[in-house]
Amino acid sequence: MTRNTGTYLTTTTLGESVRAFVPRPLPPAKPPLAAASFAALNQQAELALARLSGVSGLVPSVDWLLYSAVRKEALLSSQIEGTQATLADLFDDEAGLKIGNAEDVAEVSNYLQAFRFVQGQLRAPKGLPISVRLLCDAHRLLLDGVRGAGKQPGELRRSQNWIGGTRPGNAAFVPPPPERVPELLADLERFIHAEAGNLPPLVKIALAHAQFETIHPFLDGNGRIGRLLIAALLEHWNLLAEPLMYLSGYLKQHQAEYYRRLSSIRTDGNWEAWVSFFLEGMAAAAAQAERSIIAITSLITADRKKLLQSPKAGPASYRLFELLPMMPRFTVELARQRLETTFPTANAAVRTLEALGIVTELTGQKKNRSYSYQAYVELLAR
Repeated sequence: MTRNTGTYLTTTTLGESVRAFVPRPLPPAKPPLAAASFAALNQQAELALARLSGVSGLVPSVDWLLYSAVRKEALLSSQIEGTQATLADLFDDEAGLKIGNAEDVAEVSNYLQAFRFVQGQLRAPKGLPISVRLLCDAHRLLLDGVRGAGKQPGELRRSQNWIGGTRPGNAAFVPPPPERVPELLADLERFIHAEAGNLPPLVKIALAHAQFETIHPFLDGNGRIGRLLIAALLEHWNLLAEPLMYLSGYLKQHQAEYYRRLSSIRTDGNWEAWVSFFLEGMAAAAAQAERSIIAITSLITADRKKLLQSPKAGPASYRLFELLPMMPRFTVELARQRLETTFPTANAAVRTLEALGIVTELTGQKKNRSYSYQAYVELLAR
């Protein structure tokens, strides 16, 4: 089946004549989307999300699940764009420890800030709805003080961009000319807020993400903002009350197919193959997040039991242990601050957890020592 999903405009950029692609407004038409072809996949993905929500309700603290899930999404989404930071780097940075690749970690931290900002706006009674303005504000936070800071943070592009290739003339894809971007985004915003018709919410999310990536409205950071839009829409349509899932893990694992499927929408009009890929990814990512929650809960429960059975454990070591899922790398000074206690009390609590094999000292030094809840860090990094 072929479908015309847009038109080509000849435009000039950097002295070269190129054909820029302008997508048609959503939803796909002529022929309309063959919803029956992915109805079963949509049902599987919705069930997987419902199960994930259910499992999160069994955990004593959703906060520590969110702490790790949001960081994994930030990290993996940034890695798709070539950022080299690891989860341990991020934890070290938050603990105030020295890190080698500070620039990469700053990019991930910015994504976290943008993510939290969007979530806060959607939840605040007078916050911004999902809109071009919200995405521009998130984009400003994303590029603040990092690579791409000179590429108009928070502003729609005013020049032609291209994807792949060394210059416009040999690009893999040339998005719409800059003067068409505002109207195309306005169309996308209308689609998001329109009555769904017969399209399930997950299918609308798949369409919206692909359309955003095709418009490519910013000079940098389009992939990350487009994936942030997925998380925002999951909450907007009540598919997942908390961002416990990191779809970027699946997209990173299938990166070549991710790009190929997006490309085939423009070249062959094949929206169905993209939507099917997206729904498969949703189901797989939700199932992975569910397994991760069960594994994390099992680890923390086993370690808590070990601590409670120890005759040497006291109130400070119990309190420190409960902080670990949201402070997996730390120093004694950081533990002292979080426990609001004296240095000797904090040090004794750390020593208790170290003696039980729950935390590990990383430096091998006598001074300036740092510690890790290593089994937990390794579990999250899988």
